[in-house]
Amino acid sequence: MPYDVAHAGEVRDFIADNPETFLRVTRAEAEFNGDSRPSDAVVLERARENLQDFFDRDIFVTDNEPALYVYRLSTKTHTQTGIVGCLAIDDYESGVIKKHERTRPDKVEERTNHMLAVRAQTGLILIAFRQTDRISELLDKATKSPPLYDFPAPGNVQQTVWKIDDPAELVRAFTEVGSLYVADGHHRLESASLARRELRDANPAHTGQEEYNFVLAGIFPAEELEILAYNRAVHDLNGLSIPEFLERVRENFVVTDGDGDRVPADPGEIQMYLDGKWYTLRFAVNYVRAPDPIERLEVSILQNYILGPVLGIVDPTTDERLEFIGGIRGSDELERIVDEGKARVAFSLYPTTMYDLLAVSDTGEIMPPKSTWFEPKLKDGLFIHLI
Repeated sequence: MPYDVAHAGEVRDFIADNPETFLRVTRAEAEFNGDSRPSDAVVLERARENLQDFFDRDIFVTDNEPALYVYRLSTKTHTQTGIVGCLAIDDYESGVIKKHERTRPDKVEERTNHMLAVRAQTGLILIAFRQTDRISELLDKATKSPPLYDFPAPGNVQQTVWKIDDPAELVRAFTEVGSLYVADGHHRLESASLARRELRDANPAHTGQEEYNFVLAGIFPAEELEILAYNRAVHDLNGLSIPEFLERVRENFVVTDGDGDRVPADPGEIQMYLDGKWYTLRFAVNYVRAPDPIERLEVSILQNYILGPVLGIVDPTTDERLEFIGGIRGSDELERIVDEGKARVAFSLYPTTMYDLLAVSDTGEIMPPKSTWFEPKLKDGLFIHLI
């Protein structure tokens, strides 16, 4: 499970069930169950010790030779096959690797400190690229050989890895790819950049070839990636009664009974759960001209026409009244938190598409926060890059 998905209680349970879980490195704070929280320095030192212990006990195998890895994640309904390797941080800083999301300074600082403490990048950044025939051929060829690893992970996601000992041909094939796109992992990528800067400044013999100049990534064809919705819930109705709130929503949406639908069927449609009932909202604004790639996103429509003007959520990145619920938790989770009184209203959104993500990235624009939820998640602890 990715380090930032599990709740604190879940992390403690995972560690209790499996002392070799990689969460002992990425979420070492869960090992401290005292009345007072240990300092950040103590937690980071524990993370470093736990990673070193995994190496000392040969839980991890160090590969000292240049190589790339083909990495496939597959479920009963979905398969994606990509490459694991290191990308130049210079390409991120120059814009060859394009982003679509702003980062929060506190989260970047947290991950930077973790990288510097353990001297490793411990999670894969998910990168997308537009597939080419040549890369497809080389990946297909690599997967014809016996895999290095092949095992099921929780969630019924089969994890399969092949090693490419001579990666030169695959590296050359990527010269046909004009840009790479950050799909998931903006904070880790920005943290790798800041960690590189600190290590570079402390190294008078810096050459540009040190391991800290590169960042570990899983690089997948955009055509194979699957995005689920990143849903929203709000803790109150901003002082409005239910009839007043619905009247305000109807200013820009056609509101009908949900008729049992809890997931939007089409773009421009939002399912809303309020007071034990589902409503279907269909956006009723006619654009004078075609909207830009950001304005047409369902997350933007919700923010611009309900969350902001009706519920008073001006900054979704900082407003504590707003809760983001990853799509894998589904509509059941939206119903649960509203029915239990933890939120007053919840919104099930139509997923952002890869076409939208690439279009926004190519224009150099920034999506609203929490616009995409990629599934399945790349597995933490399968690959580590020591810096």
